[in-house]
Amino acid sequence: MSLRSLLGPQMEMAEEVARLEIVGLSADSRQVKPGYLFFAIPGTRADGASYIDEALAKGAKAIVAEPKVRSTRAPVIFDVNPRQRLALAAARFYREQPDLCVAVTGTNGKTSVASFVRQIWQQMGFRSASIGTIGVVGPAGEEYLSHTTPDPVELHAVLAKLKSRDRVSHLSLEASSHGLAQFRLDGVKFAAGAFTNLSRDHLDYHSSFEDYLAAKLRLFEELLPRGSPAVIHIDSSHGQEVLTAAKKHGLVSYTVGVSGKELRLVSRKQEEFGQALQIEGRGVCRTVFLPLAGDFQAFNALVAAGLVIATGGQEDVTLQALESLKGARGRLERVATTMSGATVYVDYAHTPAALETVLSALRPYAKKRLVVVFGCGGDRDKGKRPQMGAVAQRLADVGYVTDDNPRSENPATIRAEIMKAFPQAIEIGSREEAIHSAIKSLQAGDLLVVAGKGHETGQTVGTEVKAFSDHEVVRAATREAGANV
Repeated sequence: MSLRSLLGPQMEMAEEVARLEIVGLSADSRQVKPGYLFFAIPGTRADGASYIDEALAKGAKAIVAEPKVRSTRAPVIFDVNPRQRLALAAARFYREQPDLCVAVTGTNGKTSVASFVRQIWQQMGFRSASIGTIGVVGPAGEEYLSHTTPDPVELHAVLAKLKSRDRVSHLSLEASSHGLAQFRLDGVKFAAGAFTNLSRDHLDYHSSFEDYLAAKLRLFEELLPRGSPAVIHIDSSHGQEVLTAAKKHGLVSYTVGVSGKELRLVSRKQEEFGQALQIEGRGVCRTVFLPLAGDFQAFNALVAAGLVIATGGQEDVTLQALESLKGARGRLERVATTMSGATVYVDYAHTPAALETVLSALRPYAKKRLVVVFGCGGDRDKGKRPQMGAVAQRLADVGYVTDDNPRSENPATIRAEIMKAFPQAIEIGSREEAIHSAIKSLQAGDLLVVAGKGHETGQTVGTEVKAFSDHEVVRAATREAGANV
């Protein structure tokens, strides 16, 4: 592909440079091969301009960089936003995408909503896939990715593969705040977008909560084309702000929730391991059994249904499909039952709001004690630690404070910061030992939730990622206690 075709006609360059044939593109100098276009992107830890010489040594034909960058060894095309240019170029390079792509953003619920949308489409007979925290899930199986929203080159390569190899026509995708702020999703042809909720998270990256919200709003203010649907959980925190932004951008609002205009949750009745939902849509009330626990899962299901309906799905068929939904891996997932009849759940909750949501949701299902095992990640927002301790202290009967992914920090320091707000918690540094101890303590009617890591299969300690799965440890501890898992 010519450099002109790859970067677009508006980019200024000499004609002989515009005719250069490009065989690949990358912002990682280690991935550059002969004939590649290298994007020198400034980062928080390293500046891509420092790696231009390495990229050229590996055969890069040209460089895209900020105007301040200079190079005499190869053509440099200047761009004030090389990150965004990379995403747009990746979309042109790989060309193919599934016919219908939708995105969901918010602090909590993205993975569940993306999974639910995929499942509903599958029930309708469409070849569908989802991309997000748990990786790519589609007709060819599951593939783990390193980020919730992959870098643009990886993302568009995956989109092309889903379309051409797997014949996927419908795709649901998680839009993380990092992915939106770093322009990773630019170039994806979205038909609709959705918003779940917003609470404190990633303030180690975003300069403020307002900056975090602004990143989320990019989906509705810049990426969705005018006239496309914006599905919004209107009762959630900041739902009204998202609605205002969507309308200002010329999107068609589709609100769901207790106050939802298009899909209204009239009532919710808890049943064992599920709930009966009365949902009103277009003036018609329907009762649907959702086989998942927690009011937040009811709202996630409504957001997913809204995305499907807003992009052409029949309302009756869509709502009926909710009765067959399965929870995403590590999202309020019931993993084991002990000999005494106590139930054990695994959940990804790693923010104060998420932990509060999960514990509140499970409280009605605990006939006796509600027990939680949790920790906090290292090298991340330290302000969350006492907040999570306070949430657990308030909502759980028994708490075990353990290690999550300590990374480069001292694990004991992280635990101490949590326990300032939850001094009566049981502190056990080894996550495996904490889970075993919690399960040994369970009695009939108790309910345990192991929170924080969810689907993850590794634990990062220092620079090493050790194999670790909450699911496997829970099952092993339950077998050790005498139950068949």
